[in-house]
Amino acid sequence: MKQVVVPDEIEQLATQTVNAALTVHRTLGPGLLESAYQECLAIELSLAGLTIEREKVLPLTYRGRAIENAYRLDLIINGQLLVELKAIDAIQPIHRVQVTTYLKLLKLPLGLLINFNVPLIKDGITRVLNLDFQS
Repeated sequence: MKQVVVPDEIEQLATQTVNAALTVHRTLGPGLLESAYQECLAIELSLAGLTIEREKVLPLTYRGRAIENAYRLDLIINGQLLVELKAIDAIQPIHRVQVTTYLKLLKLPLGLLINFNVPLIKDGITRVLNLDFQS
């Protein structure tokens, strides 16, 4: 299996994001809409001094034609870390594949898939690596 080396700066962003998700989950608990968690997580990360892009549109080119609204990314932290949020019963394999595809299109090494609809947030956080990433 290919080893992906995630730069320290991105690992630090991931740690800050996990800590912010923990704060949001501890404050709100499970059971809300994804949009509420997205807003609150963006606030927590902004208060930590990070740059947050929400609902970033990721265009796609297919057979030479631009598809402008192909994807909407939940959060991009400091332009380096993708965060995909869910508020569902359980993460499915397709959700990991979705994050992997986003990472490849963005050429980023690491993404976090966070499901807030869990009793313990640590059980809802999944690290997803881009195995095609070249540093």
